Parts: sequence; structure tokens; C-alpha cells
Amino acid sequence: MRSVSRLTDVSINTVSKLLVDAGKFCAGFHDAKVRDVKAGRVQVDEIWSFCYAKQKNVKTAKAAPEEAGDAWTWVAIEADTKLIVSHLVGGRDGEYAREFMCDVRDRLANRVQLTSDGHRAYLDAVETAFGDDVDYAMLEKLFGQAPEGQRRYSPPVIVGTRTRCCTGKPDPKHISTSYAERQNLTMRMHMRRFTRLTNGFSKKFENHAHMVAIYSVWYNWVRIHKTLRVTPAMAAGLTDRLWGWEELIEMMDADQPTQKRGPYKKRASMVQSD
Repeated sequence: MRSVSRLTDVSINTVSKLLVDAGKFCAGFHDAKVRDVKAGRVQVDEIWSFCYAKQKNVKTAKAAPEEAGDAWTWVAIEADTKLIVSHLVGGRDGEYAREFMCDVRDRLANRVQLTSDGHRAYLDAVETAFGDDVDYAMLEKLFGQAPEGQRRYSPPVIVGTRTRCCTGKPDPKHISTSYAERQNLTMRMHMRRFTRLTNGFSKKFENHAHMVAIYSVWYNWVRIHKTLRVTPAMAAGLTDRLWGWEELIEMMDADQPTQKRGPYKKRASMVQSD
């Protein structure tokens, strides 16, 4: 955000205000547009980050806000179109799992095959959201020991996987979370807030959630997927054209009450740079 402030020659407070405005707009845009999705295979996963301080350091952090600590982003992606169907930022407990899965259900137009990792919170969440109207399986990874000297910065070595059919009749060939995990990598690569070793982490939980909302709109509607050669929204049939930031920003400005609209300059370049 400070880099954007320097590049555009505006106050950091202006950039922060724009982030909030854009985040709220993008959250509403996603909520309204990503509906009645005709999907075949949906994969869900969670990606870790933190706000203000890592959870283990919150107790000793100076003036840590109430929401400081771990921030988990839940993401559901459609395997064929690569569309982000739903996202939620919060904790990793059963309450957030149920809220996330209920939102996924509300956005789908048909019965799907659903795959998650081995996180136990999904069992009750999927049952609450879908009942028997889903073909659901878990893919559990089996981890070994990380190489000596790399345990701090490298993930454990995956030595195998184990599948578990939970509801319905999921196709064993498509029990996978690979697309969801690859999307997690894209998220880490494009948002400095998600980098594991960084000083660019989110200081406020709200700003973290706003940035995820902006990213999801960019990923679904603006970014052309390399293998699809169209955006995920086009592949999913939600639109028949490529969207650009310019028209999204015009929609955001029109959505803002006139009296609250600030004299922002170079809105497009600011959002793209952030």
C-alpha cells in the first residue's frame, strides 16, 4: 500500500480508503454475480495467513488488536472452469466451516462432486449444508518428516494419500484437491499479505478480507486463465465477455453515494498496483 501511495503520489490514507471501498464493492459484486453456478466438481481448501502478528506472538505483541493472529481463507473452486465459487476469511473451526459450506451450497445450481482435505470440521459442515444431496469425499495427505535443517521453512514431505468416501457416490478418479491447492499458490504469488516470510502482512483483519474480495473478482472476471484462454467467469457461463478494471471501477464509483465519493485520482492504476 505504501508503494502504491508513492507511485500515485497520494496519501496512504487515500489508498487505505480506496482499499476499503473496493473491497466492499468486490464482495458485493461476487455475492450478486456468482449465483446458480452449473458445476461438476468442486474442490475446497484453506490457506493460512496472519494479521498483525502470528498467533504464537500475539500475547507479547504491542497493542495487538482483538482480531490479531491466524487468518484462514476458505476457498471453493470449480475444477473444470477454475471459478472461485466462494471464499471466506476467518478462523478454522467448525462454525466457519459450516458458514463456508452453506455459502458454497447457495451458489450452486446442481448436485456436485465435492472434495476436501482431511480437516474434520468439513464432515459436519457438509452434512449441515448439503445433507445427502452431494457426492462428497475427503483426500487425506500422509506426511513424513521434513529433512533435517529444513523443518522451520519447508513443509513436511508427503509420503502418500488416503481417500474416504463420505456421502453419495463420488468418482474415485476425481477425488482431488489439486486445483484448489494450485489456486492457493496463485493467491500467495499475487498477494504479498500471504507470503510466509514477509513484512507486508495485513495489519488489520478487515483489510485482509477486503484484499481477498478484490483478488477473487480479479481472478474470476479479469484474469485470463492460461489453459482456458478465457476468464473463469466466461468458462462458467456467468458472462460472455472479458471484464476490465476500468468498468469495474466505474461501477464502484456509481455505487458510492455522491456525498461520500472522494476525489481519488488514478483509481485504476492504484487498484492494479495493489
